[in-house]
Amino acid sequence: MSNIINKAQTNESKIRLIALFTIILAIIYLLTSSIIVPIFLVIDFGLRGFNLGHLSPLGFIADKLVKVFHLPIKFIYLPPKRFAARIGFLFSVTILVLQVAGISTVIVTSVLVFFAFLESFLSICAGCYVYNFLIYLKILR
Repeated sequence: MSNIINKAQTNESKIRLIALFTIILAIIYLLTSSIIVPIFLVIDFGLRGFNLGHLSPLGFIADKLVKVFHLPIKFIYLPPKRFAARIGFLFSVTILVLQVAGISTVIVTSVLVFFAFLESFLSICAGCYVYNFLIYLKILR
């Protein structure tokens, strides 16, 4: 039973660091328009959103920084965070598609930065609120 509980939890410090990395990468993207950034974000959000978080480069770096800087370990429920990562995946795919199509990505990227800011600096997970609302409506189980 404890393995099930442990697999359904993650460290909030790690999540907040990943959100900070997302902000940094998105700002680099806004400044450079390098297609590498949205490709990387699609891959990383995809790994974290679709049950392969142990392969996430940002997750790996965040894990190391949590240990090096002795950041607090506060376990939180993983499924809403996984759902939020899927939303980040959709934002990243949208950014990538818009760039390839030659359409401005400033608004979509700025929205991604805003939500990552809420998570990283204020510990507010907008995707988690959506997840809980969908659970309440019985759209998700």
